[in-house]
Amino acid sequence: MSALGHSVDLTIIWAIIIAFGIFAYVVMDGFDLGIGLLFPGFKVGAERDAAMNSIAPVWDGNETWLVLGGGGLFAAFPLAYAIILPATYPLVIAMLLGLVFRGVAFEFRWRDPGHRHLWDCAFTFGSLIAAVSQGMMLGALLQGIQVKERAFAGDWLDWLTPFTVLTGISVAIGYALLGATWLIGKTEDEAQAHARRMARWLGLATIAAMAAVSAATPFLNYDYWRRWFDMPGVLLTAQVPLLVFITTGILFWSIAKGRQRLPFLSALALFLLGYIGLGISIFPFVVPPAVTIWAAAAPPQSQLFMLVGTMFIIPVIIAYTAWSYWVFRGKVGEGYH
Repeated sequence: MSALGHSVDLTIIWAIIIAFGIFAYVVMDGFDLGIGLLFPGFKVGAERDAAMNSIAPVWDGNETWLVLGGGGLFAAFPLAYAIILPATYPLVIAMLLGLVFRGVAFEFRWRDPGHRHLWDCAFTFGSLIAAVSQGMMLGALLQGIQVKERAFAGDWLDWLTPFTVLTGISVAIGYALLGATWLIGKTEDEAQAHARRMARWLGLATIAAMAAVSAATPFLNYDYWRRWFDMPGVLLTAQVPLLVFITTGILFWSIAKGRQRLPFLSALALFLLGYIGLGISIFPFVVPPAVTIWAAAAPPQSQLFMLVGTMFIIPVIIAYTAWSYWVFRGKVGEGYH
């Protein structure tokens, strides 16, 4: 195998690994961020405690995938890392501060009951900042980053546009839907009924947000338009909105029929379809519209060295994550900690 062919193969493998890590983070941290966003709507007392207890065993482990995604990007695609971070520094800082607020509020809420209201506000505020920042980072990447001589060449506030605001709000709404559907499967009685009511409205809001982002994205770049609407590719890309329509029907049917787990799985499927749509739009670019995954990749020797370690690390992460979810399966209620 030639050096070029070897490099291309490793680059694609690493692109898949990074994509998997980012999606795993969205799946696993999305619902607990969503619970933070919904927290003010829960009744003070048992309902809020049940919502918090439903994520208590897993919330900090969920963020392992954020470390894997960010660290993997730095190691496997250093040029992309060096461009994306300067272009989105304010958003990255805001996201990390939001996660800090969440973590501190989560721990001190139980240890300082005299100021529980303040910690609840911090939990919601941190969740909102983190969710919106992540959505705006996605929007900033989609709309394109100015690159000159392999470096970020834009302005400090290039990330702040109507489109990034739209994506920030959309991601927050989607996370809230994940949180509501998660609580359907983890709570009982009135708390569960409340979660179902929220899930119905948030389902409608999520579909509207997905439609708005999908309608705006092809107009950002002609390449996006071409990938979605040129023949014969449109015969394949048209399956994504069709699957979104089917999944939406399953989501609302499962909520109406009182299903326990299917609403959450349907919401995850909507996120997966949106993620596939993002991949269709930007591939093979890692920094649209200037830098492809091959241009941003580390040397093949470095990729191969890291891949050996990653082959052991990822299965371990998956194993302990699955075990923690299995151990803490089932409902939560008043009195559980």
